[in-house]
Amino acid sequence: MTHTANHPYILAIGDTFTDAFIKLNDDTAKVETDEAGKKWLSVEFGAKFPYDTVDIVEAVGPSPNAAVAFSRLGAQSGLMTYIGDDETGASTLEYLRDEKIKTDTVSVQPGAKSNYWYVLRYGADRTMLTKNEGYEYTWQEPEQVPDWVYLAQSGDAAWELHEQLLEYLEKHPETKLAFQPGTVHFTWGAEKLADVYRRSEIVILNREEAALVTGLPIDSLADLTNAFHAMGPKIVVITDGPDGAYASDGERLLQIPNYPDPADPVDRTGAGDAFASTIVTALALGESLDTALRWAPINSMNVVQHIGAQTGLLTREEIEGHLANAPEDYGVRHLS
Repeated sequence: MTHTANHPYILAIGDTFTDAFIKLNDDTAKVETDEAGKKWLSVEFGAKFPYDTVDIVEAVGPSPNAAVAFSRLGAQSGLMTYIGDDETGASTLEYLRDEKIKTDTVSVQPGAKSNYWYVLRYGADRTMLTKNEGYEYTWQEPEQVPDWVYLAQSGDAAWELHEQLLEYLEKHPETKLAFQPGTVHFTWGAEKLADVYRRSEIVILNREEAALVTGLPIDSLADLTNAFHAMGPKIVVITDGPDGAYASDGERLLQIPNYPDPADPVDRTGAGDAFASTIVTALALGESLDTALRWAPINSMNVVQHIGAQTGLLTREEIEGHLANAPEDYGVRHLS
């Protein structure tokens, strides 16, 4: 199939979860800070207490969140993921198809359960109860060669899948790789993932993670981005919380502020995924890095106004509408 910049095919790879968001009553929980400065969510032990609401959010995680973003922004979208042959898995497949996501690379594994997490919401923050099921992480051959592959969080048993991905990319040098490292990737370390970084067109992570991967001090953005360029990626994007995000294409260091929130955030889940996937989609659609940076904070802003990581994901037209009404000081700054 012939692709164009208008309809690129982006295949996300990584784990999928169903989240049950339980909003705790403000009067029955509290946040306490210990001597080390660590915060703890506290409820009375052994008590029965009411909660406000529960919302079930299907097919989430960095990769499915990205796949939904691709689809809504106008790209062809696919997902390579692993689910159980249970009711949760069947519901996940139906949801993905409703979001116009190709499911030929979804592996439904007999006898396995689908990942199901519980998210305790208190204010705009959340504490997650997680359990990763064990899957056979084997490569699922796509019916269509993707223009881009978007690699994100997967289970610690997925190393062979990464090797198979690299073999596939060797056969398809025209396919670009976007890498949003997850917890397991930081555990494996940069040396083990050297070939993944070398093959990546773009890597997206936060400032603390960038320092962890490179072993460099956190203070110099130029040193951090240059270290990643030396590892292989042509574009490096480093998010920095309230200070927005930075990006380097090897010649320019750019900065974009956060897009202003119209109201206090409802739930911050998925803001980073929205940011990363929007940048990749914009590039796949043929937009410049500057334009991609302007789009991404808008999608993040809208995601945190809703419960879950996907409800607030915008279409291209909606993002362009926000851009047309952006504050005068919202724009890309060229730092070097």
